[in-house]
Amino acid sequence: MNATALSLVVIAAVIHAGWNLAAKRIRRGGARFVWAYYSFSAILLVPVMAVSLAVEAQRPQWTWLFAAVVTAVFHVTYGIVLQRGYAVGDLSVVYPVARGTGPLLSVLAAVVLLGERPGVLGLIGAILVIAGVLVIGTGRAPAHADAADRVARRKGVAYGLLTGVTIAAYTLWDAHSVTGLGVPPIIYFGTGAIVQSLLMAPYALKDREEVAWLWREHKREILIVGLLSPVAYLLVLYALQMAPVSLVAPARELSIVLGGVAAWLVLGEANAVRRLAGSVVVLAGITAIAMA
Repeated sequence: MNATALSLVVIAAVIHAGWNLAAKRIRRGGARFVWAYYSFSAILLVPVMAVSLAVEAQRPQWTWLFAAVVTAVFHVTYGIVLQRGYAVGDLSVVYPVARGTGPLLSVLAAVVLLGERPGVLGLIGAILVIAGVLVIGTGRAPAHADAADRVARRKGVAYGLLTGVTIAAYTLWDAHSVTGLGVPPIIYFGTGAIVQSLLMAPYALKDREEVAWLWREHKREILIVGLLSPVAYLLVLYALQMAPVSLVAPARELSIVLGGVAAWLVLGEANAVRRLAGSVVVLAGITAIAMA
């Protein structure tokens, strides 16, 4: 992977871990919280899209809208499943399992379906990243954990796996959209954000009191996620234009290291030694990908 693409992915990983830490603080609201931050993202991106369209050499095409609608469906599913996982499980379980399953499926699909050949070193790096993620996010519950803790852990793993499936789906589709279909990343993501907001609006606005409560109690989290989420993913979309998805998807998982440390230091979650050991494996994988 070239240095520019890797730099974009690393910056995106830092930002991604930050907004997930903010999202984890939401224990109530679920899909309405997802709608709120998608809507804020759409509002932010509209003027940026206008400027991009004005300077873009290509004329808008209907395939751009189709691509954005498909990614919107994937991202809405992702947002709802992820937020549900955070409501029932620990950040240090849901986040790494989701981020590990996503690239695993993405790499397999990219190699099998898209014919990508990332090279031996790149594949070794991808495997190390995935292995490190699994070390961080799995393992037995502590002996002192009660039945509720064990059930919460199992639910966290289950929702993490489901989230990983949605991550793989939108990663592969987005790679195809910005490379195969040639959709400009800003136009693509901005249109997707608008569609996401519109798709969820009928449900979200059925309970305006709940939306008002969310804004009143969690305005900061809505603004943080609504701003950082598009920035992080736009960086990934640009990286996908420079490097194969089979390398970009695993490299993003540097965010696991940061998320695990944040879960330990900020949220006080357990198993710090296991998470740090997994983090070392993830960093080894990132290094291998950088050298590929």
